[in-house]
Amino acid sequence: MNTQRIIAEIADEVSQCTKCRLSETRTLAVPGEGSVTARIMFVGEGPGQREDESGRPFVGQAGKLLNQLLEQAGITREDVFITNIVKCRPPQNRVPLADEVIACNDYLMAQIASIEPKFICPLGGASLNTLLGPELKISKVRCQVFRKSGILYVPLYHPAAALHRGALRETLFEDISKLKELIERDIREDEITDLSPPLEKSTFTVSSGKIQKGEEPRLF
Repeated sequence: MNTQRIIAEIADEVSQCTKCRLSETRTLAVPGEGSVTARIMFVGEGPGQREDESGRPFVGQAGKLLNQLLEQAGITREDVFITNIVKCRPPQNRVPLADEVIACNDYLMAQIASIEPKFICPLGGASLNTLLGPELKISKVRCQVFRKSGILYVPLYHPAAALHRGALRETLFEDISKLKELIERDIREDEITDLSPPLEKSTFTVSSGKIQKGEEPRLF
C-alpha cells in the first residue's frame, strides 16, 4: 500500500472518529495535509475556528504567518506536512486535555510512521510537551535537535505566539531558516540531544482500509 493511500485512509478514520468528547462539538475533523514525502512535519496544538470550519490545518492568522515565514525561508507549504496533536477543535480553543491527546495519539503516530520525515517540528509548548516530555520549555529548547525513538525533532515557537508578541516573528523566521539549513545537510551526532525514555510507538497499523491494532508500525 502506498503512502498516499495510507495517509488518505488515516484521514478517513479521523473524519469519523468519536474516541473523545471533541467529536461532539467539532464541525469538521482536521486530519492534516501536505506532502506524503515531506522531510518536515509540523505538529501544532489543535485546530482553531477557521480550521474547524474548513477541515484544513493552519488556515487562520497563525497559518498565514507560517506560510509567509516558510516562503521567506525558501520552503514551500506544499513540500511539508502539517497536522496537530488533536484533530478536532477544543472548545474556545482551550489547551487539549490529556485524554483527548491520548485518543488522537495513534493517528499522529501512524502519520509519522507512514511519512517518515527527516524532522518533526513541534509548534509550541503543548505539542513539545506531548512529543518530547512535560519538563521541556519551548523558550529553552527552540531550534535544537532532539532524538527520541530514532526520530529527530526540532521544536519551534507556535506562529500564534508571534502574532501576540511581535518580537518573536523575527526569532521564528531565524529558526525556520536554520531548519532549512539543517534539512539540506547531514546532522552531526554532537548536534543531537538524545532523550529517554523512548516515545511509545503506536499499536495501530493501516490495513485493508482500516486503522487496526496489530504490529507496531516501523518508526524509521
